[in-house]
Amino acid sequence: MRCAFDAGTAILCVSSPRLRRACGLEVVFSSTGDGTRATVVSREGVGLTVASWFATSLRPLADNLFSLCFPANCRICSEPLLRASRLPVCQDCRDSIVPVEGNLCPVCGDRLFSFSRLEAFSRIEADAEAEPCGLCRRAAPPYTRAVAYGAFEGALREAIHLLKYERVLPAADFLGDKLNAVLPQLPPAGEAGRIVIPVPLHGSKLRQRGFNQAELIARAAWKRQLPPNASVLNTKILVRHRETVSQAGLTRHQRRENLRGAFRVPEPGAVRGREIVLVDDVFTTGTTISECSRVLLRAGARRVWAVTVARAVKADRIRHEFAAQVAA
Repeated sequence: MRCAFDAGTAILCVSSPRLRRACGLEVVFSSTGDGTRATVVSREGVGLTVASWFATSLRPLADNLFSLCFPANCRICSEPLLRASRLPVCQDCRDSIVPVEGNLCPVCGDRLFSFSRLEAFSRIEADAEAEPCGLCRRAAPPYTRAVAYGAFEGALREAIHLLKYERVLPAADFLGDKLNAVLPQLPPAGEAGRIVIPVPLHGSKLRQRGFNQAELIARAAWKRQLPPNASVLNTKILVRHRETVSQAGLTRHQRRENLRGAFRVPEPGAVRGREIVLVDDVFTTGTTISECSRVLLRAGARRVWAVTVARAVKADRIRHEFAAQVAA
């Protein structure tokens, strides 16, 4: 291969058919005696092609060197990591995280379940028009709709715990990708756009943990919105001014009492007439999302949408418990 560069243009006389194919060059034969006529391509195009070729060819070698020099195990399944990555989770565990599917409540996003079909475990037709679940029909939540990427179980639950409790911060980008995948389920924003608000932590909890996992996930998701939309992330509008105990292990009624009066909007004018996207890592009973939505609507927000990475799916738990009882 002979190369000559002139005024930003690369002139390549390539004799190797394999390299010509790799670079995407079209060969034109000439009767002038040269085996191959010089093909003119941009220097930038050649650089990108060669860089891509090297990355593809050398990646397996780099992965082998990484696993040999820096042996480590997946933080979820404990299998050896075979690829270099900032997130210590193997590809099998990543691939096991899939979106929640089926007939979902169009309001809270929980899976609808028919007790009359427990024995057959048959799925409700996904293309049938879903009605709200019994809980949403009895007491409509303050938010307009809640959507989540996957069920709060298995590898997705462990990935959230890696970020939240073990401070594996690269997990925020991974979870942000999952959150970004469900944003198209929301209707398009109007000209005014929407305000993106991560569920806040109390100051003492924030100092203890060092970060707000909901904020990290939200930032990772919204930086992937291309082209940039009119939505703006704001962490100052909603504050958690009263410290609360952990929600884990509390009943729905206890959760409501625990969060009552915990949130406030210092400047209501900032949300008056605006649509809000509320972001959190997990939707469990919906108590936190509902309380935040209620406070935002009371301050004058027009509508609140809730987006989470994962949610507890009650229908799956009921089905598993019933199957265990039958097996016993």
